[in-house]
Amino acid sequence: MHCHNDKCSAYPLSKGQNRTPMALLAVIVLFVVRCCSTLSAEEPLSSNEASSTDTTYGFVACVIAVLFYGSYFVPVKTVDTGDGMFFQWICCSAIWFVGLVTDTLFRPSRAHPAAMLGGALWATGNITAVPVVKFIGLGLGILLWGSSGLLIGWASSRFGWFGLNPEEVSKPIHNYCGAGLCLLSAIIFFFVKSDVQKRTSAESMPLLIDDRRLNPDSTSPSDSWVDTISPKSKRVFGCILAVFSGVLYGSSFVPVFYIKVHATTNSSMFTGSSQNEIDYCFAHYSGIFLTSTVYFLAYCAVMKNRPRIYPRAILPGFLSGLMWGLATYAWLMANYYLSAVITFPIINAGYGLVAALWGSVVFKEVKGLGNLLLFALASCVVLAGSLLTAYSKI
Repeated sequence: MHCHNDKCSAYPLSKGQNRTPMALLAVIVLFVVRCCSTLSAEEPLSSNEASSTDTTYGFVACVIAVLFYGSYFVPVKTVDTGDGMFFQWICCSAIWFVGLVTDTLFRPSRAHPAAMLGGALWATGNITAVPVVKFIGLGLGILLWGSSGLLIGWASSRFGWFGLNPEEVSKPIHNYCGAGLCLLSAIIFFFVKSDVQKRTSAESMPLLIDDRRLNPDSTSPSDSWVDTISPKSKRVFGCILAVFSGVLYGSSFVPVFYIKVHATTNSSMFTGSSQNEIDYCFAHYSGIFLTSTVYFLAYCAVMKNRPRIYPRAILPGFLSGLMWGLATYAWLMANYYLSAVITFPIINAGYGLVAALWGSVVFKEVKGLGNLLLFALASCVVLAGSLLTAYSKI
């Protein structure tokens, strides 16, 4: 058991499980180094010259993105993060750190500053991440925002929404069916009831403030607005917030795609911009960090310079940010080798499945035979959808 001050956390992790994120981190770092070396050494091939090696790189990048996106909330699952504002700033700081390191070591940024808008959209959606996980659980929360992000990202790429050029695939019927199955899996997952319990261990108490000395009648510092909502309202609010954040997550790459589309137009302000998504990584991450900092400062002002700070969330939050930053870098690589119309359904549906496995198998959020059967059915549907989408590219 994982204990502090003779009190055990509700969701203990074994040593092997604690090492899992670090092992995945090492794997993806090696993959990033390998792919960045390839990208730095040569120009991208035309569509007619695309080799099987490029396709392999693309699907391997998808797998890594799926594993990291689906697992990035695991480090903070056993640590109370309050209302999530402090956590989101720490997480976004780590994301920016990933962008700084990769930009410095591999591909100096050549992106238009407008790419930061996508980061701002993502950071806005990320504010709701902690409330969503507390309201409806890790598995269902990530599944819902992943599915809504899938719909927005796939549709904007496939049909040319928001001023983008429609992307063609060799087998459109398979692509439509794959995306539809991925969306259907999310609907099935919605009916899986999650059991989310509030922990009362010492980790739930912030160490840097103690309002009780100033006001004996005040509530516990750990009782943020997230913890005061009634259980019946949590599922409704959690689902709404998950869909809202998913729409913003799914739209976060739109500015990058828009810049690429208009880079070849002489009259556009984006003329001459890079056609490689990876060149926009640092600008995207900078937008995330800048926006999250603005939100955190506004939060401090609203709280009259007495924000709820949870020191035990710092290192887990930073690890979560590293995992998300590397996952997004892998996703951008997948877009480079494949296309957004292929990667969006695979990655969004895939990481939702990984998160659901964490929530149901490790954290026991799914209980009862009926829920387990629904979970198994939805898992099969999402796997079928991902495979169909991948096959539409071949």
